[in-house]
Amino acid sequence: MHEMSLAMSIVELVATEAKAAGARQVNRIELEVGTLSGVLVDSLRFCFEAAARETVAAGAALVIREIAASGRCPACGVEGAMAGLLTDCPGCGQYLVLDKGRELRVVSITVDE
Repeated sequence: MHEMSLAMSIVELVATEAKAAGARQVNRIELEVGTLSGVLVDSLRFCFEAAARETVAAGAALVIREIAASGRCPACGVEGAMAGLLTDCPGCGQYLVLDKGRELRVVSITVDE
């Protein structure tokens, strides 16, 4: 389950940023997770809770915004939603090139000072 290592990395990043800001407690963490990132959102939530125990992020609300995958056809320029990495262009049949959907980023951290 790679979600545990991701959760631990998120907690480490958040703790470092909170310390740099002189904060005692992290209240809220907002993430963006692409639908083709390979991250299981429910597993990440569960793992985050465990990884955050006894840290500055314990009890923090984890808000996850899922980013739908989309791409563009290199041949005809058509843009479209992607259900998988190999999605045919609805215009010409070539494969779309992924623009969005593999993200995994911390967007914001809310802390108490």
